[in-house]
Amino acid sequence: MWLSPGSRIWLAAAPVDMRLGFDGLAAKVQGVLAADPFCGHAFVFRNRRGDRLKLLLWDGLGFWLIYRRLDQGRLHWPKADSGAVELSAAQWAMLVEGRPWTPLPTLEKCLPTFAASLESEARASSPR
Repeated sequence: MWLSPGSRIWLAAAPVDMRLGFDGLAAKVQGVLAADPFCGHAFVFRNRRGDRLKLLLWDGLGFWLIYRRLDQGRLHWPKADSGAVELSAAQWAMLVEGRPWTPLPTLEKCLPTFAASLESEARASSPR
């Protein structure tokens, strides 16, 4: 999917009626997400079953409305109760491909093994 530099992808957490079109989804962006539908960001909406999505995007000349339906299975959605969730480009790609994704766990900072051995040697050779 194409986006201008600096554009963001927002996923509406609550399911919407997939019969909504340009105007209905733009109203959802303003009312539910408290955002400007003309800002150039992409707004993604899901249905209740989770097997369909619509993306609304303003390109400066008009709206794009992209509709995605899986023939089998469901899309894997991030967990959110209300409002909107910002998606990275990688998360968006995995979502539209129907692949499961979860955030990576936070890693603790560590030293490479050679640096740790140098540090322990330095402590051993320093006078106390």
